[in-house]
Amino acid sequence: MKKAVVVGGSNGIGLAIAKNLIARNYHVIILDMAKPDMADSDNFTYYPCNLLDFNEKLFQELSSAPEVNVLMITAGFGRVANFEYLHPTEIQNLLMVNTVAGIKIIRYFYERIASKERFYCGMMGSIAGLLSSPLFSVYAASKAAICRFIESVNIELEVKGTENRILNISPASIQGTKSNGGSNEPSRVEELAGPIVEKMFASEELFIPQYEEIYRAVLERYEKDPHEYGIHSYEYKMQSGRVFNEKRVKIGYLSGTFDLFHVGHLNLLKRAKQHCDYLIVGVHPSAAHKGKETFIPFEERKQIVAACKYVDRVVEACPEDCDARDLYHYDRLFVGSDYKGTERFKHYEEYFKDKGVEIVYFPYTQGTSSTQIRKTVLLKTKDI
Repeated sequence: MKKAVVVGGSNGIGLAIAKNLIARNYHVIILDMAKPDMADSDNFTYYPCNLLDFNEKLFQELSSAPEVNVLMITAGFGRVANFEYLHPTEIQNLLMVNTVAGIKIIRYFYERIASKERFYCGMMGSIAGLLSSPLFSVYAASKAAICRFIESVNIELEVKGTENRILNISPASIQGTKSNGGSNEPSRVEELAGPIVEKMFASEELFIPQYEEIYRAVLERYEKDPHEYGIHSYEYKMQSGRVFNEKRVKIGYLSGTFDLFHVGHLNLLKRAKQHCDYLIVGVHPSAAHKGKETFIPFEERKQIVAACKYVDRVVEACPEDCDARDLYHYDRLFVGSDYKGTERFKHYEEYFKDKGVEIVYFPYTQGTSSTQIRKTVLLKTKDI
């Protein structure tokens, strides 16, 4: 059976495209952060996929599967806001999901796309990537990069002599989704999925929904006077009620000694990062608070933790985690479940109650520990 890969296929337009492909007798492989609600079909396979933690092995395996001859990339996000309200981590994440990850996925599948065998591919751009879009600046930049990327690669494909092309799907706000304050109306999204899939199978290069009805005139107005169009776009968005000028990034904090760094530490940091957008890690200068000595010097332990891809910032830990809140304004504090119910953390819970801080208790898991490593090292040293 033919198979299709849909990245971001658990909701919205991605889910509608997945259902359309299933109706065309495809087995659809859906990659997304949440499992799709498709009780009416079992002709799909779901793989958990977070593009911020890019799974190289997964895309390598899927791109080499001969039965896969469709790739559709719809994952993406953005919000309408003044630029100064976008945290640097939100900008980084947006560019990773909307631009970098999509281009990397295309690279994994490129040998298939560039071959003489028929391969069908579509990628979500945006009308925002074709004109200026104030209050949507970084999103527009991410989609402008995708639009130019697809246009450029399609030229290379033409020169190679293959009939395969990447379809640039560049709608405005998609009706029937929760994007930018909308509501879920599956039937409206499904109406758009059909033409997208048909144009992909026809190896077309650009699809702007409602182009003749609306967007030809919009693009002509932009090309005539980009500045005037930009001012109008700004005023329209400000009046729409869709501007979200608030901090949106969740800042997480955890502290530890991180002596003799091991896989348990790595898993802790990975888990913490899954619960926040920006992770600050406090490293204690010593282990005196535990009545122990450290093997690895403080600055070296900081460097080791900073090298972990899940960590955004490393600082010197405060004696108490609640003191770090005043310095780093975190939203979530991560600690082990063995602290839950202790007098210290009962105090923390009361202290944070009116400060908007959530304490996330991670269950203790058996495995390698610094204490075990320390004991083993000491025993080996004695044997020598």
